Amino acid sequence: MPNRLRLALYQPDIAGNTGAILRLGACLGLAVDIVEPAGFDHSDRALKRAGMDYLEIAVLTRHVDFERFDAWRRDEGRRLVLFTTGGDLPYTRFAYRPDDVLLFGRETAGVPDHVHDRADARLLIPMPGGGRSLNLAMAAAMAAGEAVRQIDASGPA
Repeated sequence: MPNRLRLALYQPDIAGNTGAILRLGACLGLAVDIVEPAGFDHSDRALKRAGMDYLEIAVLTRHVDFERFDAWRRDEGRRLVLFTTGGDLPYTRFAYRPDDVLLFGRETAGVPDHVHDRADARLLIPMPGGGRSLNLAMAAAMAAGEAVRQIDASGPA
């Protein structure tokens, strides 16, 4: 999917979240990248239950590690947009591009500093209610929705 927004998960821990994000990607026409290792087997029942029959139409690329993923996205000329509680800009105030890769960290630990440092942008989803963090699939849906809204509003890529 050249020049099309992508969702990426850094070493995801919870199969159900990954399945829901694969379903989201399939419904919105967005490819999903998984940076290994994942904390579950890809045949996990929770992954299949959350992804349902959408897993058959999801476009999934698995990357052996972050270094190979980062080399791939740099070769493709794609920006790495990290969603993190340590972000410095609200996600609704960022100007998305069709070739962005929206990266989400592990449910249990986020991303390590070296991944954080390589991001072209670090965005946060404000939580004025005082919560510490959102469910990964919910955060990915909010981010993808805003990015798709902006990109579609600006016309064809």
